[in-house]
Amino acid sequence: MGRFKKTGIFCNAHMKISEIKKHCGLEPAAGRLLKMAIAELGISARAYHRILKVARTVADMDGSDRIEESHVAEAIQYRSLDRRLW
Repeated sequence: MGRFKKTGIFCNAHMKISEIKKHCGLEPAAGRLLKMAIAELGISARAYHRILKVARTVADMDGSDRIEESHVAEAIQYRSLDRRLW
C-alpha cells in the first residue's frame, strides 16, 4: 500500500497508534458513532484501536480516503461477532 511505503508496515492490522492517528481520519458522523459505541458497549482502548484498523480496511475496500459512518458500523459489527465467539 502506498501509505505504508518505506515504513515496514504491510497491512492496516500492523499500524501503531501514530499510524492510526495519521491514516484513520473519521468523518464527523463516524466519530459520533464510535463515541456512542464506546459508551454503550464499554469498548476498551485496545478494542477502539482495533475497530479503527478494521474500519480503515473496510474504507480501503470501498475506495474511500476517509472512514465513513458505514465503515465504522461494519467494523463494530465484526467486533460484536468476535465478542460473542469468546
